[in-house]
Amino acid sequence: MDDHQKSLLLSSAYLGPVQYFTKMINYPTIYVEYLESYLKQSYRNRTVILAANGILQLTLPIVNGPRAKGPLKDQQLSYDYPWQQIHWRGISSAYNNSPFFEYYADDLAPFFHDKKWKYLIEFNREIQNAILKALNINIGINYTEEYLPPTEVPAWMDDFRYTIDPKPQRQNEDPSFFPEPYVQVFQDKYGFIPNLSILDLLFNEGPATVSYLRSCIR
Repeated sequence: MDDHQKSLLLSSAYLGPVQYFTKMINYPTIYVEYLESYLKQSYRNRTVILAANGILQLTLPIVNGPRAKGPLKDQQLSYDYPWQQIHWRGISSAYNNSPFFEYYADDLAPFFHDKKWKYLIEFNREIQNAILKALNINIGINYTEEYLPPTEVPAWMDDFRYTIDPKPQRQNEDPSFFPEPYVQVFQDKYGFIPNLSILDLLFNEGPATVSYLRSCIR
């Protein structure tokens, strides 16, 4: 059974990495996990960009912080400090000189200003939808209605919930993902850094983003 006959199971993600989006464009049916237990230090509340001083991790603060536990769907965003302004300042500083920052900035800036979201999963869903709309990607995304442990995922579903991860020890080899180089803002300083946030690809490649994503699929 090839990918075009299978369904895809992903975690929720805050501006997920390139690998995450290659999966989204390559499956006819997509499910995003809604009922799992919250996993700390993952793409669920973290995105990774390349800034002037190197890799920069932007993390969404969760109510109860390191003590947060329970279902992902119940995790609330904390506004104890102005993370929206901090994240947007970091994004703007990193990509202000990229070819397509000004083209897409207005689509994303509202997520980092006045409006506040109560739940992490709602924020992730809405900002991901904004990215997909900017890329003219029209796909239906389903949210799970029950939790499937990894050992119980059916054969017709490819499960990447726990393998697309910023921590190397939690990653599995993915022979279907081959990140081709593209020009990055600070490439002269750091070389090409693969599999950063979709923002890095979007701001650097613009309308060619979808073609690039397809070129990474093996």
